[in-house]
Amino acid sequence: MPSLMEALESRRVEVLGQAERLREQIAGLSEELSRAEERLARLQIARETVEEVLAAPSSPMPPGVDGTGGASVGGVAVALVKAEAELDATVMSPEYREIIALFAASGAAMRCKEVCQHLGLGTEPRHVEGMRSKLKRLVERGILAEPSSGLFKVDGRELGW
Repeated sequence: MPSLMEALESRRVEVLGQAERLREQIAGLSEELSRAEERLARLQIARETVEEVLAAPSSPMPPGVDGTGGASVGGVAVALVKAEAELDATVMSPEYREIIALFAASGAAMRCKEVCQHLGLGTEPRHVEGMRSKLKRLVERGILAEPSSGLFKVDGRELGW
């Protein structure tokens, strides 16, 4: 008959193994959840973009945009940006203009959740991840900078805004 200490040690090892298996399951589920939330954020952005395009009033193509410099989506002319130097904050969607105005006014470095709070958006993961995508795009365009992971600040003063 095993001693009480041996029985306790056996039970401890059993529960330790169970806890490790649960940790592995949680890690796998967390990764899966992150991927699903990222897909949801991208779908939300796509939905918002389509709604903007469909809601935009039809207008003639801007001067200088011909069949080779633009494309038509649902009857709305879409000019293609040929160079980053031509990027102008006034031709961006209202959401991007709000983000740029916030950073231009504050001059402070902010995290995604802070930006969502300042703009009156929700701070649920879907809102924060959607905002992160927008901020990353602004970094790619040279308007914002990301000095450290997840921290964004103004980097586009030379663009004239």
